[in-house]
Amino acid sequence: MGPVHPPKIVTFDVPGRVNIDTKGTVREVDEYRETPFGLYMSRAMVNRPTAYWVESWLLPELGLCVTDWWWNPGHVRHQDFYLDVCEIVRDGGRWVLTDHYLDIVVQNRRGARVIDVDEFVAAVAAGLLPPAAAEQAMHTAYRAVDGLASHGHDLDAWLAGMGIALTWKERPAGSA
Repeated sequence: MGPVHPPKIVTFDVPGRVNIDTKGTVREVDEYRETPFGLYMSRAMVNRPTAYWVESWLLPELGLCVTDWWWNPGHVRHQDFYLDVCEIVRDGGRWVLTDHYLDIVVQNRRGARVIDVDEFVAAVAAGLLPPAAAEQAMHTAYRAVDGLASHGHDLDAWLAGMGIALTWKERPAGSA
């Protein structure tokens, strides 16, 4: 692992219909949808050889961003959902996500595993993630893995128990 980076900060600008990454790159959003439990975003992936579309749900109360990638041929990964452990703050029409390094790869109804622990530990050691945020990230990750496991690793079933129902775009026939 190389040098650890500061936490990634991503802005979801609903009125502007854009998504701004940690480097300041602005990308047009196809759809935003606000619900009582979070924010849905759907947009094309530009200049990314591995994927051509991304859908994400920001769930501030859970400290998670649930993402479903649409992979390009030859780049399909063995995952159904990717969960970022994060802090999400809403500021009017803008939602700001601060990544807390830990991620959870979900294979729906098969398993879930926490990844990027090395990055998390390095960030904490370097003082890039304050102890309170690091502790919260650990609790969030364990709560998610435990919740998934207790529902047969079924993301929808786990979230439904909290009154959360995620909806996704219908994929084109034959897409990954």
